[in-house]
Amino acid sequence: MSKFMDVHHGMAGITAEQLRQAHAADLAVQGEEGVQFEQAWADPESGTVYCLSDAPSKEAVQRVHSRTGHPADEIHPVPLSV
Repeated sequence: MSKFMDVHHGMAGITAEQLRQAHAADLAVQGEEGVQFEQAWADPESGTVYCLSDAPSKEAVQRVHSRTGHPADEIHPVPLSV
């Protein structure tokens, strides 16, 4: 398993409740793709949403997000942390 940070653009005005709902939708299907979403963050002003996950591949992360209606614009591997 590797860690990934994915980024969604174009979500200006997203509310905490909308972020919770999107994250819950991902959690509901993540196991089918072998993904474990850890946390999500959003900046309503810029419309940027970030999600951190452990997954077998960035493709698996994208499949979850696509299935739940919010495909990621970017998916970055995060090989180092402190």
